[in-house]
Amino acid sequence: MRALIDLQKKLFPDLLDVMQRRYQILHYIQLMEPVGRRSLADNMELAERTVRSEVDFLNHQGFIAITVKGMHITRDGKMILEQLADFIKEVSGIRVLEKQLREKLNLDHVVVVPGDSDELPWVKQEMGRACVHYLKSILVSDSIIAITGGTTMAAVAEMMTPLTGSPNCLFVPARGGLGERVENQANTICAEMAKKAKGDYRLLYVPDPLSEKTYQSITSEPSIIEILNLIKGSDTVIHGIGNALTMAERRKASPEQVEKIKQGQAVGEAFGYYFNQQGEIVHKVRTVGLQLEDLSDSQHVIAVAGGESKAQAIASYFKPAKSNVLITDEGAAQKLLREISL
Repeated sequence: MRALIDLQKKLFPDLLDVMQRRYQILHYIQLMEPVGRRSLADNMELAERTVRSEVDFLNHQGFIAITVKGMHITRDGKMILEQLADFIKEVSGIRVLEKQLREKLNLDHVVVVPGDSDELPWVKQEMGRACVHYLKSILVSDSIIAITGGTTMAAVAEMMTPLTGSPNCLFVPARGGLGERVENQANTICAEMAKKAKGDYRLLYVPDPLSEKTYQSITSEPSIIEILNLIKGSDTVIHGIGNALTMAERRKASPEQVEKIKQGQAVGEAFGYYFNQQGEIVHKVRTVGLQLEDLSDSQHVIAVAGGESKAQAIASYFKPAKSNVLITDEGAAQKLLREISL
């Protein structure tokens, strides 16, 4: 395919530019529907005249429908996006990014989606869509899937669709709640994901973090032991990676804990562990649920994190981590390859 693309660039350079632009417009409409032309032009930073011309073409071809509420992508439009996805990745160089990142992080699989979620909120949705697509390729019947909380995991839940090829899947929260907004807590995301996937779920009604005394008391309860056994026996784990100080704030860490995190120069966080740039654990929060050492028992451990601002956090986590899959965006991928040493 690479040779064909290089030939097309030489003979028909304008054709590739037009294909990429129309693909991007279809892609934006799919993510933002229903959307008006002006809003589409603003978000894509294109002239309204250009958008009007391309929208008229896509509408004439039956790839989008225009209503009083805005533009929607049609079934044919979705098929075009699916069929062109691999080709566009080759043309845009994203396939090369994925290969380089996979080798640099020594991972089994890497997916990079276009854009930077720090600048464009919809990129998180695209990472969620990519995660769901990958999940469907690996899941089997009766799988147990553990999910952490956070806005990126909420995007995965938003993009979830029925897992028709792998029935009877059970979704469980990987940990207790952080006391943050309910829509970003693992329990809420777990239930939403299971509902959309047509699967079942179990919840963990335990706050996170806990004192040592409370932890010992709660984890001796039979009902908690039962759900913890399910969580620790999960086949697949899907989790985010956070910036260290941001996560400390979300957890309402004490001033002493924040100082310890700062003194240790932590840059990344996952599963209650704080990592410095060398990947060393500088602080650990007592949590109920999956611990870092439990990940070796899961067949698939999928990290979903993006945005240029998270590149250091991603790198710090993957130095000692046991995840074997990363789903990220262009912003994080380019910074990881350009500036971060591993």
